Amino acid sequence: MTFRPLHDRVVIRRAEGDMKSKGGIIIPDNAKEKPQEGEVIAVGPGTRDESGKLVQPDVAAGDFILFGKWSGTEVKIDGEDLLIMREADIMGIVKKTEASAKKAA
Repeated sequence: MTFRPLHDRVVIRRAEGDMKSKGGIIIPDNAKEKPQEGEVIAVGPGTRDESGKLVQPDVAAGDFILFGKWSGTEVKIDGEDLLIMREADIMGIVKKTEASAKKAA
């Protein structure tokens, strides 16, 4: 199934949370806090301003973003848990630097 968001809605795949605490304790799924960051999977065409012109969204598929703790609606599409939210609920785009990429690897 393909899904195309409408207007200024954005489909997001939530980032994976840490499986262990900093002290090395394994955290069970029901005790984990859901991450507030994720990757944009799909973006709607945008909204219309007062004159009827289409306003393009600031995010694009592939962007890594931060969003509010209670933002969006959780949905399951093709067996994958995703979030759908309005672009206004997105706080910003995260640019990964070489240092953070090396640290993650």
